[in-house]
Amino acid sequence: MKTMTLALVLCLAVAVSLVGVEARKHPGKETLGYYELRRGEFSMVVTNWGATILSVRLPDKNGRIDDVVLGYKNIGAYVNDTTYFGALVGRVANRIAGGRFTIKDHAYHTYTNDGNNTLHGGHRGFNQVFWSVRERVTGAFPYITFYYRSGDGEEGFPGALDVLVTYKIDGDYSYSVTMYARPVDKPTPVNLAQHTYWNLRGHGRGTVLDHSVQIFASAVTPVGGDLIPTGAVTPVAGTPFDFRAPAAAGARIAEVEGGYDINYVLDGADADGQGVRKVAVVSEATSGRVMELWGDQPGVQFYTGNFLKGEQGKGGAVYEKHGGLCLETQDFPDAVHNPKFPTEIYRKGQVYKHYMLYKFSLAAK
Repeated sequence: MKTMTLALVLCLAVAVSLVGVEARKHPGKETLGYYELRRGEFSMVVTNWGATILSVRLPDKNGRIDDVVLGYKNIGAYVNDTTYFGALVGRVANRIAGGRFTIKDHAYHTYTNDGNNTLHGGHRGFNQVFWSVRERVTGAFPYITFYYRSGDGEEGFPGALDVLVTYKIDGDYSYSVTMYARPVDKPTPVNLAQHTYWNLRGHGRGTVLDHSVQIFASAVTPVGGDLIPTGAVTPVAGTPFDFRAPAAAGARIAEVEGGYDINYVLDGADADGQGVRKVAVVSEATSGRVMELWGDQPGVQFYTGNFLKGEQGKGGAVYEKHGGLCLETQDFPDAVHNPKFPTEIYRKGQVYKHYMLYKFSLAAK
């Protein structure tokens, strides 16, 4: 037993490959780092700035290795960006109407950065802070865990919150994202999301409108003009939001004002969204790449990069409208104002958990 314990301690002390460290310091004296997780020809690079995924690289049907996520060429572009490329967003992902909510008759006002609404945690959400590296492990299944303490009153949210996110390569061409959060003192809303933009043909290689998309959801939470849910839950049958069977992302996008940017109510989810199940499948014919997303949350935001316009990306790429798509598992948007939605209020002693699994493969010939 002592030998096994020592071996585990030594294993946990092994660092993932450090791709590079910039000599830039946060006031909290955090060092900016880039970290690679690799298993064979499948790899991903993450950074502790915003707990952000910078790249995911894997082969296509001809063996060509491509980076299939959108991103910037250097970390400076991630500072104060509004695309949220690859970021871990919170304390509350998506929108809070009016930048205010009430818990136990106490009103809280959050920073409004989307008109009159709060988006992805406010002006300085979790994507705009340094996270510390809690664990770094190599081996057959490498992983890295980032930690951040969000202080009481940060962006207007009540109470301190401890947050952990682990990125792990779980097998050949698969990786997981595991998020935990624990209120330290006061009740607070929590809804984290991973905001990676995907283009399975390779980032910067045109739009994703020809990508085949399947979402295992029979309903959506419709929104008004400001993208705030109305509180209703409506069936997708007979609408352009129906992706229960695989369809091109662009097949009916002209019927959706502005493009897709809506929460899907996932099939098989109970009130708390518990239980890991298949959320979506995306495939792209030219590369032959297929991506499956599994998760344990009640909803998933499907977004087709509607606001991209001349975005200067990595490797000289320029991202235009619909240059990538997002599938962000989550609690329902603006749940603090909709008692019929699954609650996102967590109290001291409760633990928020959010799990995602990405599986990549090649389509059968």
